[in-house]
Formats: sequence, structure tokens, C-alpha cells
Amino acid sequence: MFKPTAWLGACLISTLCMVASVAIAHDVQTEAMRIAHPFATPTPPGASNGAAYVDITAFSTPVTLVGASSPASNTVELHEMRMDGDMMQMRHVNEIPINAGETSTMRPGGGFHLMLVGLTEPLAEGDRFPFTLSFAEQEEVTIEVWVQSAQQGSNAADQHHHH
Repeated sequence: MFKPTAWLGACLISTLCMVASVAIAHDVQTEAMRIAHPFATPTPPGASNGAAYVDITAFSTPVTLVGASSPASNTVELHEMRMDGDMMQMRHVNEIPINAGETSTMRPGGGFHLMLVGLTEPLAEGDRFPFTLSFAEQEEVTIEVWVQSAQQGSNAADQHHHH
């Protein structure tokens, strides 16, 4: 007699949990910041490194990204690409500061990005993997990164800012 009701309740709870985790995973908001549309670009077969991009908006206080990790790679490094004369230079940075009320927008082709060093397997379009961001001022935040073409990921991330 009680089984159908219990089964229905369990289904409802698990469905709600799944919906909540999917909604939270890709666009995370804490008291201090919002992390929007993390994406990585597909890598060619045999590539040992990949790149991930994320938009971080600091609310009323600055936030500082000081590190990241993911089971998709051995290590994750914070990198910045900038023009040095007529050559694009990529350098490792120890932190990415985001001022209060500002957004750090990471996109392929320049600026900051998260370098996945020592990929466990190539990143294929449509894949998703967990990614943990470490901040100086608060606890770590785990997000879900979607693997998308540079164009698709950039467009989707840009749309997050027009709500």
C-alpha cells in the first residue's frame, strides 16, 4: 500500500536533485561572486594540454582566483596570453584578481585562461567534466565545464550577460 507513494516520492526527490545539480553546476553564484558558463575547447587527438575559460563576476568585494584543479588533467595552471610586440606570449600567473563590481571574461585568443596540463584524454565536443576553482578569500567552488567549439562557447558565455 505504501510502496507506490514512497516510490513516487523518491522519484520526485531524485528528479528535483538532478535538476538542481544541473542548474547549479554550470552557473554558480556565491555571496561574493558569480561564475558563468565555464567551457573548454576541443583538443586534437594526442594533445597533452587543453584550455578552459570562465567568466567570474565579483559583487561587492574583490575576489582572487589563485588556482584550479580537475580530474580531466594532471594539473591546471592560470595563464595569460598577451601581445608582446608582434608576438603572442603566454605566461603563467599566480593569481587572477577581479575587482568589486567587475567581470573577468576569459575567451579563446587572448587574455586569461585556465591551462589543463597533462590531459587524461583528449577533450571532445559534448564532453563535460568537473572543475574546482580556488579563491584567496573564500572556499573552493566546483563547477561543470562543457567542451564546446571556441565560437559556440564564446557565444553561449556572452549570452549569460544579457539576462
